[in-house]
Amino acid sequence: MSQDPIVTSNGLAERDRIAIETLYRAFSDHNPDLLEEVLATDWQDIPLAPGQAPGREGMKPLVRAFSAAFPDVRIIIHELIGAPGKAAVRAEITGTHQGEWFGVAPTGVRFTIPIHEFHYVRDGRVTHTWHLEDWFGWLHQVGAMGVGEK
Repeated sequence: MSQDPIVTSNGLAERDRIAIETLYRAFSDHNPDLLEEVLATDWQDIPLAPGQAPGREGMKPLVRAFSAAFPDVRIIIHELIGAPGKAAVRAEITGTHQGEWFGVAPTGVRFTIPIHEFHYVRDGRVTHTWHLEDWFGWLHQVGAMGVGEK
């Protein structure tokens, strides 16, 4: 997943760690079917993206849209810190803006944005994800928000 070693705690079960890593790999590998293996059917993604349906099935179109907008997308996990049943992730998304995203036409600009997420896991399945990505920073990086515009 990462060129740097992933920092992890000993409190997270191995199968739960793998589930979390596989969730991110679904994006990097452009494979929404991986979600079947690791997300609970009624997985809660908090907050939902604009237009995203709830649950595991609601995430699959988002993975496809991500692949179309950012064909070279990679999610790199820098830290995965866990305790039984829950984990925190510090990671980053990298890619090149080659398709429309959030209504922004392709710019061809390469970007990197940080993400911070908290997951609940049970029996090797992610049940809840609370996430925060720096999409404001992405808008600046791709030139969709001019500095000093009013």
